[in-house]
Parts: sequence; C-alpha cells; structure tokens
Amino acid sequence: MNAIARTPAELFVEPAVILEDRADGSRLFRSALALPDYSRCSGEWLERWAAETPDAILIAERGADGEWVKVSYGEALARVYRIATWLLGQKLSPERPVLVLSDNGIEHALLMLACLHVGVPISPVSPGNSLLSKDFIKLRANVELLRPGMIFADTIERFMPALNAVADLHDAVVVAGSRSQPQPGTIPFAAIAGVDADDTADFAAVKAAFKAITPDTIAKFLFTSGSVGAPKAVITTQRMMCSNVEMKSVIWPFLNKQKPVIVDWLPWSHVFGGSHNFNKVVRFGGSLYIDDGKPVPALLPKTVKNLTDVAPTVYFSVPLAYGMLVAQLRDNAALRKSFFSRLQIIFYAGAALPQSTWDELERLAVMELGHPVVMLSSWGSTETAPACTDCHFQAVRSGVIGVPIPGTTLKLVPVADKLEVRVKGPNLFPGYWKQPALTKAAFDDEGFYMIGDAVEFVDAAKPELGLLFDGRVAEDFKLLSGTWVHVGSLRVAGISALSPVAQDIVVAGHDRDDIGFLVFPNIAECRRIAGLGEDAPVDVVIGHPMIKERVREGLVRMKRDGGGSSTYPARVLLMAEPPSPEAGELTDKGYINQRAVLTRRADRVLELYSDVPSADVIFI
Repeated sequence: MNAIARTPAELFVEPAVILEDRADGSRLFRSALALPDYSRCSGEWLERWAAETPDAILIAERGADGEWVKVSYGEALARVYRIATWLLGQKLSPERPVLVLSDNGIEHALLMLACLHVGVPISPVSPGNSLLSKDFIKLRANVELLRPGMIFADTIERFMPALNAVADLHDAVVVAGSRSQPQPGTIPFAAIAGVDADDTADFAAVKAAFKAITPDTIAKFLFTSGSVGAPKAVITTQRMMCSNVEMKSVIWPFLNKQKPVIVDWLPWSHVFGGSHNFNKVVRFGGSLYIDDGKPVPALLPKTVKNLTDVAPTVYFSVPLAYGMLVAQLRDNAALRKSFFSRLQIIFYAGAALPQSTWDELERLAVMELGHPVVMLSSWGSTETAPACTDCHFQAVRSGVIGVPIPGTTLKLVPVADKLEVRVKGPNLFPGYWKQPALTKAAFDDEGFYMIGDAVEFVDAAKPELGLLFDGRVAEDFKLLSGTWVHVGSLRVAGISALSPVAQDIVVAGHDRDDIGFLVFPNIAECRRIAGLGEDAPVDVVIGHPMIKERVREGLVRMKRDGGGSSTYPARVLLMAEPPSPEAGELTDKGYINQRAVLTRRADRVLELYSDVPSADVIFI
C-alpha cells in the first residue's frame, strides 16, 4: 500500500500566477498552469471506471438495518443503462426535465448518473422547500419555471403535501423511491430501474444518446441558495462540470494516485455537494459514503458514527459544521483516530472558517498524528460550477481562498474601498433558465460574471500567496460616521473572539452609531461552560452569568485589537431561536443570510439598539 500523501509538496502543484494591470484600473488575475483537455461529458468517467475497476465501491448509504449498502462502479453502470432506457421513453428535455425531491441516496445518485448519461437535465431541489415550508411558495416557483416531465421523491410519503401543492403546475410522472409506501398516482423506482431484468436496457438507444451529448448539453438546473436575492435556476452544462473538475488533476495531482474516499452530508441540491464533491469522486474513481447526519444537534450523532466507521481521505464541509465537529473530535478518541487516520485534506467552503476553529482542528490533528493536516479552501458559486479559485498550498491562516484555477480568469475591479471580483472561464454558466433580463444583468460588457463578492491579496507584492475573501459587496454598510463595515471579515473575527459561545453571527448597525451582533449560540458548548445539564432550557442557558461574561470578554478583546468603531461590536444579543431554513435565514450549506435575518428579526434589532436596553443585551 502506498504511503499516504500528506505534505503540501506531495499533494499539490506549486501555484504559478499571472497578474496583469489594465489602463482602467482593473487587474486580470489568472493561473499560469494550463487547463488540460477535459471530458466531453461526465458519463465518460462512469464508463471508464466501470471498465477498469468494476468491483470498486462508487457509492454507499445506510440501509434500514443500519449497515452500509454499497454499489460498485460495474453495478452502477448496469443500473444506469436500465434507468436511462426508461428516461428515453418519457419525452424528457430541457423543457421537461427531471425534478428531484429527495435527500441524498443511492437511487437519487443512480437517477442523476442516468440523466447525465443520456443528456436529460436534472434538477435536485432543496428538501427545505418541500419539507420545511408551510406555503410551498418557493417550490411552486421552482416547478412553474421548470415544468418537469418526471418528479422523483424518496420517501414519497414525506413529500406528499409538497406534491399536492404543485400538482396543478405539471403533468409529470411521479416516481417513488424504493423506501416509500405505495401512493396512488405514482410508480415505484423499481419499475424504471428494471431491477433483476438486464434485458430491459436498450443498449443501442442509450449509447446513441450518450454519444450525442456535447460539452454544451445542459446537465442540471441548480437553484441558487437565495443568500442574496431570490433563487434562480442556473443552467449547468457538461462543459462547466467537466472543465471544473479536470483542473483538480493539475493542481491536486495526488487524486490521480490515491482514489478519494469521502463521507459527505452536503446536499446534492447545492453545487458544493452535488457537483464539486460528487463529480470529484466519479472523475477520480473514488468512493462516496453518504452521511445521513447533518450539522444540527439532533443529527450530529449520525455524522459521528459514520466518520467513526469510515475514515475519509478528503473531508469536505462548511464552517458551521466544523464548529460543531471539533467538540466531538476533542472528546471522542475513537472518532478522532478514525477521522485523522488517512486524512489528506480538510477542505472548507461556503463561508470563511473562524481562526479559532482552524486552530482547534490543527491542534487535534497534531494530538492524533503528531503533525497537522493541510487545511484549505476554494471560492466560487453555483454559476461557476463552482470553483474559481483553489488554495493548492498551505495557507498562512484561515480565510485564504487561493489563486485562480487553470482556465479561469478573475477581473479585480476597485469599487469604493473594496476589490470586487468578476469571473470568466469554461466553468461559467450561460445564463439563468428562462430569465433573460437577469442573465443580461449578471455579466459586464466584457462577458465577466459579476458574482458580487470582494477579495483582497494576502500580500499585494506576492500574488502567488493568494486572495482573501472580503465578504459580499451587497452585505457591507456604513455607520453614521460614514465608516464602512466589512461584514464578512467582521463576522469571522467575531465568531473567533466569542468562541465557543458563538456558532454564527449576524452583523447589525446599518445607519447607526455603532455595530451590534445578533449571535446564534452553540448551546451544547454554552451548557458545558455554565455547568448546566443537557436538558437545561435555552433561555436559561443564554441568560447564565458565565455565558454573558464570556461574551463580554470577547467584546473587550475585539475592541482592544481592533482599529476603530468598524472593527468591533458595542452590543450583543444572543438568539434563543436558531436560524430558520424555511424563512431563508440559513441556506442548505449552512451559510447565514444576513439580510434575511435582519429583516425577519427586526424587532430584535430594535431591542439591540433600544434607548432603554433590556437585560438581555450585553455591552462592553
């Protein structure tokens, strides 16, 4: 068995960049590394590994008995051909795509692979739109825009209220996952999968459809998370996905030598889990173990069990989840041993990782292995498939998003006191489905996508050290003094300073004299600090004097270390109610929607700034 590659020199290719100054004050930033030829379509990966390593595990999930149910590459391809045969008989097209109402699962994966194999667009929709909503407004908008020809739901009984709410908007065939109870007007997944019936596959028809796919064939419609503005259907092409994953063969060469094993909870309705992670597994012949847990207290034990059972080689997650995971790694020796045993990379995206979480992960790795594990990030969006930058080196600290990936060019444009970043490359989307006005507004006059984010250089004299994410331009605001508040960096600094009390933070202070924080607390850690039992009510926990004092100490440190009123909060209010996914306060990937929280909790903002402050407001 080959030794596990762990050092940056073993894992990565050293960055090489080109930075071009332009007469209008903007700068073009790109990689000097060439993007190699990439696959015509993602189905070529499955065909390859089914031929070369047919018995290798492609995907696994927990069965009803709690044991892993595994599907090999050879078995997956055979089942994909049978499912694809059925799809080709349904008159599906971009005008009648496949819509998925389901969590991650083997049948969901096989359906997705079958759609990609024969050029049928698929659109996994956030389960939150179906399971958490009371009015189904977002789901109705999704269905009305796409007009699907097939809807897959697993387990279907969970989704019946949602299906009934959109029944007037489509004429789709509704397919129920195999774990479902029979429902009138639906057909079982086994009927489309031709279970135990190899002769149900029309190999000639499937191969013909497979050969007809081009890089410009629509692969998916992915709805934006809604962290800024209303969700939109992003057209995702085969070119976008294939070019985006191929660049990893250049900058992460270890994937060509050691096939990745990932244990992943990130939803396939989002580009991080469904394209970034899933595609890497299939492109490099790896194995994906579906984590049926999530970074919420009720489901975190499932993640702990899965990571204890299966040691990942690369771990992908978001800062919110890492913040919860570090406490488990600290207290659970079996989990810590498994998690770090063959781990090559700790990867975070979706938001900046608080430095306190970074430091703790590094400390735990050293405790277990005697040396740290490389931690890195990337940056991009649904519209860019998703990666635009990658930190293929050991960053000096948290928040570094790396340098442009091969084939992608960034345009850096000075705006106010920020550096707005725009994107062009083969990973770039052609537009929003049936929304030409929004599409036109998304690009500048040179064809660069205006993503709405800001960046800054780690060291302006050494661009190869990469960029720092500097928040979303639309989230920043001014105090009454006229001083800009950079929400992204302040939020991350606040989480670190208020660690471990703060799980996430929303920054308030628009047109006010000073900054205030609405803090979503880590209740488990707060109970530990206060010496309270697991059943202690939330309002008692967040009102405990030890918790308030810990927050106050963090505020004092921020003021001491800051450079003025725009770098620290003067007041804090702890939230008893967690962020609501249904109300759009929290996206699928765990990113806090600042605007949605401030709007929905306007009364708490007024309480934060009241002339007669309540006892719950914590001041410096």
